[in-house]
Amino acid sequence: MTWLRGKDPDLAATRRAGRTALVMPALFALCNEVLHNPTMASYAAFGSFSMLLLVDYSGPMVERLRAQVALTVAWLVLICLGTLAAPWLWLAVAATVVVGFAVLFAGVVSSVLAGSSTALLLAFVLPVTAPVPLEQLPARLAGAGLAGAVALPAVALLWPRPVADPLSAPAAAVCRAAAGYLRIREALPGPDGPGSDAERCRAGAEHTARTGVELRGVFDATTCRPTGLSATSRALVRLVDQLTWLCGVLVDRSEYTDEPPACDPAAHTVRGAAAHVLEAAYDLLTDLDGDTGPLRTRESDLRAALAGMEHSSTVQVPAEHPGGTSTAEVYGFIATLDVSFRAQEIGFAVLQIAENVDTAATAWQRSWPERLLGLEPGALTAPLAAARERAVAHLEPDSVWLHNSLRGAVGLGIAVFLTGVTGVGHSFWVLLGTLSVLRSNALSTGQNAVRAVLGTVGGSVVGAALLYLIGHHGTALWFVLPVAVLGAGIAPAAISFAAGQAAFTVTLVVLFNIGHDPNWHIALLRVQDIALGCLVSVVVAVFFWPRGARAAVHKALAEAYDDSARYLGDAVDFALGHRTPADPEPQGRMAAAAARRLDDAFRSYLSERGAKPLSLPCATTLVTGVVGLRLAADAVVSLWQGEDLARVQAVRADAHRAVLGSAALVTDWYHDFAAGLGGRTAVPDAVPLRPEGAARLVESVRTELSDGQGRATPVAVRIIWTDDHVDAARRLQPALSEAARAQARTRHRRARQAPADPAGAPGPGVPSAPHGSER
Repeated sequence: MTWLRGKDPDLAATRRAGRTALVMPALFALCNEVLHNPTMASYAAFGSFSMLLLVDYSGPMVERLRAQVALTVAWLVLICLGTLAAPWLWLAVAATVVVGFAVLFAGVVSSVLAGSSTALLLAFVLPVTAPVPLEQLPARLAGAGLAGAVALPAVALLWPRPVADPLSAPAAAVCRAAAGYLRIREALPGPDGPGSDAERCRAGAEHTARTGVELRGVFDATTCRPTGLSATSRALVRLVDQLTWLCGVLVDRSEYTDEPPACDPAAHTVRGAAAHVLEAAYDLLTDLDGDTGPLRTRESDLRAALAGMEHSSTVQVPAEHPGGTSTAEVYGFIATLDVSFRAQEIGFAVLQIAENVDTAATAWQRSWPERLLGLEPGALTAPLAAARERAVAHLEPDSVWLHNSLRGAVGLGIAVFLTGVTGVGHSFWVLLGTLSVLRSNALSTGQNAVRAVLGTVGGSVVGAALLYLIGHHGTALWFVLPVAVLGAGIAPAAISFAAGQAAFTVTLVVLFNIGHDPNWHIALLRVQDIALGCLVSVVVAVFFWPRGARAAVHKALAEAYDDSARYLGDAVDFALGHRTPADPEPQGRMAAAAARRLDDAFRSYLSERGAKPLSLPCATTLVTGVVGLRLAADAVVSLWQGEDLARVQAVRADAHRAVLGSAALVTDWYHDFAAGLGGRTAVPDAVPLRPEGAARLVESVRTELSDGQGRATPVAVRIIWTDDHVDAARRLQPALSEAARAQARTRHRRARQAPADPAGAPGPGVPSAPHGSER
């Protein structure tokens, strides 16, 4: 058991396998031996295998049962489509391509659909590869319907999965670490303190950064985004970017001055209020059934503290001219608001986090009738709108998900065509071989093909040996079947992909020989069918996408930086230019869509087997940099949202031109950086501090944005904070430049070494990447 827990920590695979080993043989026996309907028995067996072993829905039980019902209905629809299309080869091929693409591409909408894709494809593959008269359709539907009906109590009663979300615990850890760090900072006299206080501050920052990295690691550890269409799931996934950004904000430092500026006491109040909110968020994330009242009360307190700080910050800005205009004095002037700005930045991030935690908890606490009716909290868009937005984001030529869906659909279509032309026995085995090994590049597909064939050979030999030993005592196969199913469920997680393929082969060999005189020759004949399916996968991979996700990551990064930089420019234009409040929104949606495509490309890259030519730390730095750039733009929009009069006053001041000029320099750098990532140009050097622009901003604040008493106005504070947000985006640049150059050096080094190593890649025995999945 210790060994099994080491391979299957939460026993998820063992749970599914045990449940299926009980239900599948029982249904097969009922239909075959009691009802004497072999067709119904086959579909009941494969239906229960798919609905209990190939899927494992998470969330509250009512949501799992809804998903199981939806899966059953989808099975019935796909069986009808496959049965109707099967008699005509051209129609079967066309239907397979269309259905295959629809099923595979639908996974981008929800991790529930992505996790169900193999089960759904199996529902179509079974009937489309076995043409029968329409008189047999009711028996097929009855078998699948019986499997779906039994799956509901099985999921609810047979070792049910614990109700938990994989993101809740690591997100709660980040909230607790960030709150603790803010408590440390709240007690310090300035941005940094002397002696042991500084050590405590650094230790708190490092702990917060570590928890943020761990959260991102959990988020990136799956081959698809761990999000469904439920309100709770969507809210928790949005937390990941916001918490990543908060961690970056907390450990960031300005370059304005070496000495800590005088601190506005209101900034300490905001930090304390933000810590209170994060502590309440931690409580809710650890228990989503908890009371949301304390979180909402603390949110109100934080908003009030932010409003008070904005008002008090006006007296912190010295409107009178200082004794000189040196660079140090100019940046000293701006630094008077630095602590307040950082408190404002933290407060904005924490409010976004709190709203999502509140939404997640409110959705989690809905009653059964509300869940069944699909009633959503008001903070999120409707599920259909969210699904449409996610799908549209991937209807782009460079989308990894679109590439994989097209390749999978074409591969399945070719496999159906070959089975119809060659007339191989049990032709759906060819489709199973295609499904088993299709991956995102030719190299990893080839490795999977070798593993699949070897696993099938091993399973066929074991199956043939069993049949030979059993001889004419076919009844013994009923006792072997549950053991074979159990092995098919556990082997992929506990041993390897090839072992899982072998165990699955044994299961099918046993299943097809029950009720017949055992024939061990049939087991060995199945090897050629699997090999044909594997060959289809390799050929399709070579011609459709031989380079895989590595190149797609670079393209997705370039596109995400381009769109996010454009969004930041639009946000600053909206704040200080002549834009309407709705203008930044379309570009914000484009930036979010590009970020989703990047996320899926990065996941595909991590899940590909074989060597990883991109440095994981560097790639992660580049991916999270997109988050910081995009959320900086969100912060600018939020700072000026609903402040039409303030925006009019800002346009009249010369200060807005200084900030627009700084923003143009920063966003132009990101556009050049995107071109460098795409390999079109060299990666540019980071934009340095610009004293002349800062001096222009300071002069405008003193001369144009002061009241009758010589004090700065709230508009001046907002303009300086906007410039600070732009500067925060600029401070990301050195780390991004270094990461991009390190990636380029790695690529060049590998290119020089390639001739000395003709293989250029590991063989089939190379283990998966740390974040990959064998299934």
